[in-house]
Amino acid sequence: MGTDINIPAPDVLTERSARVVSYAKLHRSAARRKAGSFLAEGFNAVDAAVSTRCAQTLLATDDALDRYADLVQTAAAGGVEVLRISAGAADKLAETITSTGLFVVCDLVDVPLSEILSNTPRLLAVPVEMTDPGNAGTLIRTADAMGADGVILAGDSVDPHNGKCVRSTAGSVFHVPLARERSISDVLAALRGAGVAICATAGDAELSLPEAGEVLAGPTAWLFGNEAHGLPDAILAQADHRISIPIPGRAESLNLAAAAAICLYASADATRAVDYPLS
Repeated sequence: MGTDINIPAPDVLTERSARVVSYAKLHRSAARRKAGSFLAEGFNAVDAAVSTRCAQTLLATDDALDRYADLVQTAAAGGVEVLRISAGAADKLAETITSTGLFVVCDLVDVPLSEILSNTPRLLAVPVEMTDPGNAGTLIRTADAMGADGVILAGDSVDPHNGKCVRSTAGSVFHVPLARERSISDVLAALRGAGVAICATAGDAELSLPEAGEVLAGPTAWLFGNEAHGLPDAILAQADHRISIPIPGRAESLNLAAAAAICLYASADATRAVDYPLS
């Protein structure tokens, strides 16, 4: 199938090709900022980038052109540049041990915080100083699944365009609006200014999650700390509502991914109850 796809460049790009070398540099945050673009690999990311019209250039080995022929055809039909690359070039571009040989170059996806808040959000996820790209990606994927209106990476957080983060989102990095803001206090002030209640989990909470339906039915932003240290006390103290997650079993606590999924689901469920009340 690879020979049937109209690829403008007649030659296969190798690991020494100028374009491959420049794209490999996108593994570094500074290079991504300078270029205004990032590199993603694998079917989920490429499919989401193409379907959301975020893709600029698709790169694929001959094997990938055959294996993902329908996706490549869709990309080409939508005006995405398609380039054939060698196995060596794929190895240079890949961050995974076993590469699919399929990559996409896209514009950066993050937007200003003001843009997210101007759309009257009802549910936001706000990871605070989250530095692990896998955890950040999982949170973005969970927020997307729960219908969140945006994810705001506050403080000194991981770049959402980081390769591991993008892979962990399984394509959700292209679906849910993302913003980055280094000043945590500016994020909190902006949320309050937009009429969004700030919630956080805590052991000494005023409410338990099953009792928080009225709070969660309104516009809500959940603060989530990182795995190692959780939320700083100074940030936790600024939450409008501190909410506990009941744990009826014998586990001492929940990890970040589980806690975030439970909280975001509870908010989505409370919102649905308002939109579609039982008759």
